[in-house]
Amino acid sequence: MLKDITLGQYFPGNTPIHRLDPRTKLIMVIVYIVALFSAEWVVSYAIVLAALTAVVLISRIEPKVILRSIKPLLFIIVLTGLLNLFYTQGTPLVSFWIFTISREGVFSAVFMILRISMLITGTFMLTYTTSPIALTDGLERLLNPLKRIKVPVHELSMMMCIALRFIPTLIEETDKIINAQKARGADFETGNLLQRAKALVPILVPLFISSFRRADELAVAMECRCYHGGEGRTRLKELHYRPADVAVLAGGLVFMAGIIVLGAFGL
Repeated sequence: MLKDITLGQYFPGNTPIHRLDPRTKLIMVIVYIVALFSAEWVVSYAIVLAALTAVVLISRIEPKVILRSIKPLLFIIVLTGLLNLFYTQGTPLVSFWIFTISREGVFSAVFMILRISMLITGTFMLTYTTSPIALTDGLERLLNPLKRIKVPVHELSMMMCIALRFIPTLIEETDKIINAQKARGADFETGNLLQRAKALVPILVPLFISSFRRADELAVAMECRCYHGGEGRTRLKELHYRPADVAVLAGGLVFMAGIIVLGAFGL
């Protein structure tokens, strides 16, 4: 299960999606989320799904990676779908015991499962196609206006991107610790809830120690490279909007407006 968590991973490439300015991708993620939650019926959902499919195909991210990103949250997705299926009022189709499945409940469950899956896929595409450094720079540039009210924009951006970047590292470390403990005879899969919670102690303690060690190593590495915060810092690659970025942003805004209009008409 741990190996299926792909949040924070970056898959290098030279596709048009990879080459977009990170600021463009950050803005487009927001545009995509607004459009997705504005979709109301089959037509608008189909358009959003087609746009997401096009982005995945252009970025050349393998389908198995997309499925792996959804798998860890499959329980939540299914549970949400079932709640919508049984608790949405409407025209009854099937009734048993205290449960009633309505026609509206079926549609609501399908659309909710689709919405959550598309939300996960769309947001994960940001880290799949954007390096941590580019993501940090893009986030900092977008939040630059907040510097006027003394918000430490650079430090916040750096913290967020380091945290995101270390998710795969910590997952890998956790997997190694679990395998090492299993080799020593530890059992994490049997027993009641309390016994399973106690069994996690031999995992959590080494994981905390490893996390602090990695944080210390990162701090030393940054100091050795003369890092002293964002003040006066230069960049090897400056961010510049290209015609492709302008076209994508314009198309994204038209796309979002179109979905909002379709949603308003219930399409």
